[in-house]
Amino acid sequence: MIIRIRLFLGYCSLAGVIFMFNACREPLSPKPRAYFRIDFPEKKYGLFRSDCNFSFEYPLYGEVNSTELRTAEPCWYNIDFRNYKATIYLTYKPLSGDNLSSHVEDIRRIVYKHSIKADDIIETRINLPEQTVYGLFYDIKGNAASSVNFYITDSTSGFLSGSLYFNLKPNIDSLAPAIQFFREDIVHLIRSFSWE
Repeated sequence: MIIRIRLFLGYCSLAGVIFMFNACREPLSPKPRAYFRIDFPEKKYGLFRSDCNFSFEYPLYGEVNSTELRTAEPCWYNIDFRNYKATIYLTYKPLSGDNLSSHVEDIRRIVYKHSIKADDIIETRINLPEQTVYGLFYDIKGNAASSVNFYITDSTSGFLSGSLYFNLKPNIDSLAPAIQFFREDIVHLIRSFSWE
C-alpha cells in the first residue's frame, strides 16, 4: 500500500512538473504574415538627355534604356530598377495639329482601366510655367497593376506620359514602401524636366 501511495505521488509530481513547463511556453498559434524589409539606396540623380527635345534627372540606382517593344516609337524609354523588379515606362509623342486632346484622353482611359482594382484614383494638376511643363499626376490606390501614372506637355510640341509598374503580383500592403520610394523619383523627374 505504501508503495502504491509513493508511486501515485511520484506520478502526480511528474504531471505537475510537465504541466508547469507547458504552462510557461507560449501557446502555439500561427504567426502573422510579414513582409521582407526593403533597403532602399540613397537618393542620387543624374541628367538624361534624350535624342528628342527633352531632358530630365533620373535616379542613378535605375538604368535608362530605349524601349524594346516592337510597337515602340522613337524616344520611348524605360527606367529599370532591376533589384526592385520595378520599371517606369516613359512614352513620348510629338504634338501636331490637334492631337493633344487625343493623347490626354488616351492616358485618362488607360488610368481609369485600373478602377476595377483601385480603391481610389487621385488626380493632381502639374503646373510648372517656368519650365513650360503642364499635366496631370495620378495616384492609384489599391491593388491596381500601376500605382502612379502621369503625363506632361508644353501644349505645343511635345507630350510625355509615364507609369510605374512592378513585375510582381499587385499587393498594396507589401509594395507600399516601394511605391512611395519610386513615386518620389517620378515627382523629381517631373520637377527637373526640361523641353529643349
